This record gives sequence, structure tokens and C-alpha cells, in this order.
Amino acid sequence: MSQLETGEPVADHELPRGDPARPVTIAYIAKSAGVSVPTVSKVINGRSGVSADTRARVEALISQYGYRKSAQRTNMMELVFDRLEHLWGAEIIRGVEQVAREHRVGVVLTEFGPQRDQTNYWIDDAVARRPDCVVTVAQLSNEERDQLRAKGIPFVVFDPTVELPDDVPFVGATSWNGGRSAARHLLKLGHRRIAMVSGPDHVLCCRARQDGYRSAMEGAGLTVDAAHVVRAELTREGGHTAALGLLGRPERPTAIFASNDLQALGVYQAAREMDLRIPHDLSVVGFDDLPIAALVDPPLTTVRQPLTEMAVAATELALALGRGEKTSEAGFELATTLTVRESTAPPTDRR
Repeated sequence: MSQLETGEPVADHELPRGDPARPVTIAYIAKSAGVSVPTVSKVINGRSGVSADTRARVEALISQYGYRKSAQRTNMMELVFDRLEHLWGAEIIRGVEQVAREHRVGVVLTEFGPQRDQTNYWIDDAVARRPDCVVTVAQLSNEERDQLRAKGIPFVVFDPTVELPDDVPFVGATSWNGGRSAARHLLKLGHRRIAMVSGPDHVLCCRARQDGYRSAMEGAGLTVDAAHVVRAELTREGGHTAALGLLGRPERPTAIFASNDLQALGVYQAAREMDLRIPHDLSVVGFDDLPIAALVDPPLTTVRQPLTEMAVAATELALALGRGEKTSEAGFELATTLTVRESTAPPTDRR
């Protein structure tokens, strides 16, 4: 019986040191470190619940013995949405598919739909499919994230709408800077009564865009009128209803910044109904730069959120995690840029 089988420490000269003919197992690492197999598994998969000293000892042995995590790859990943009813979904799918083709990985598309609370079975289905990784546009609960971790399925959150723990990988965009650049553009044109159609307050990126807008206004020495900031759903209907209220005020705004392009389309509709010309009577700025932004009349000035590039980055990160690779950072944001078209101009009413 060897020392390994008896549970005694293994002498250095008896270690395989990564010899392919004698692969090092998790059990081998656990015996050598004097810890349990689950503890070694936690270290390998980057999970919590291991003391710093134990983690360091196990990691040193993993490096010394040349252990490599073995996994049966399925060459399949999963892309998860709450609902696929918004135009930006196509941009995200385009980016994911681009990377998946390059890596010869299949993509399973999951949509929770309106009955999100009744889709708890998704985790079980995902585990049965054993995807190499998950990119989730849907905002998963703490429990759902923990379940994926427990099953060894890495995931990346796309454009998180809520604050995430530090160890949750994500890809987002610089929404605060985008909101500031939109307001600054209108200020440079001479607008002072600049209203904003913001999104739901619980959505992180909407709060960031509003904060950026407010920063630009205050930086220009202007006080933001609370009545000039209206929250609405991120839909054309939401933008339409909000704009009707803003444009019906006695001292209506000369410009409106919308939290996304769909809201901006609703602003266009409201302006037409009130016989206001864009940009002569009202300047409009959106956010996202969806393909439709260049096709409306007049073409929409908007903050470009690089949705396809974000999806590419999220997929590359998720696939790397699926291969067991360590990444230098848990998450990152891609830059937004202002795309100026014909929906903005200096105000004709400078009162």
C-alpha cells in the first residue's frame, strides 16, 4: 500500500509532477494538502469558503504537480434573455454568434418570457444540457447564480441592471459618460431647457445615464428642474407618454434626451402629434444607436452603446472561463460614443 492510499503525506520524489502517463487527480492534490476533495474543488473553481492559507497551499500544489482541470466540453454555450422583444436583442445575438462561429461552438437561445417566476426549471435544464458557459442578458438571482456555480457552469452577465458582487463576471458600457456626452452636446448647441426621459429607477444603467446628464447640466451652472426628468419604461410607448407630458408644459423643453432609442422614437411620435418639427422646434437625442436610428426621419442623434462588441467581449470571456482559464478582471465596460445626426440643432426659442 502506498503512502497516498494510507493518507500520509507523499514524498516529493514520488510525485508525478505532471507526467501525462500518471495524471494528477483532485484526490491526489487533496491527500497531499491534507484537505478534503470538495475543498480542492472549491479552489480550482474559484469558489469561496476556503481560508487564505489553505487556498494558497492548494494552489501551490496544483502548480507544482502540474494539475490541469479536466472537463468534458460540449462545444455548446447558452445565451439567456428575459424577453426577446427589443430591437437590441438582435445586436447581442449577432455578437454572440460571431464568436461562437469562430470557436465552432453551438448556441442555445433561452427566453424566459413573461412568466419569469415560473421558469425555475431552467437551471435543471441547463445542467442537463451541460453548456460550456452561459452569457446571460437576463438578470439572474443570487440563487440562480449559486446554482450555476455549484454545477461548475461559468457565466457572464451582459449589461447588469443591478449591483453585482465583486466576483460576478460582467460586460457593460460607460452609461454615465454617455449620458454626460448627450447633455453636453445639447448644451454646446445652446439648449438650456433640456429634459430627460429616464428609465426605471431600479435599472442601474438608467440611473447612470441620468446621473451623467445631471452632471453635465450642473457643470454648465444649470439647475435640473425635477419636472424635466420623467421616468418611463424603455419602450416607444413609454417615451411617447413621457414626451406628451413634457411637451405639454407651459414652458416646454427645447430638447429631450431619451434613455434609449425606443423611447426616442416615442418622442418623435409625440412631437408629430403636437405639430413640432425635429430639430427646428425640438432636438432629440437617444441612446444605443440601433440600426433604426439612422433610418428614421430625421436620422437620430444618439449615444452609441456598442452592443455587438459588448456581446463579443462577453462571449469571449465566458468561453475562456468555460475552458478553465483565469481572467485578469471579473468585468469591464466598453466605451460609449456620441453619433451626431440630424435630430439636433441650435434652439430657435432661446428664452
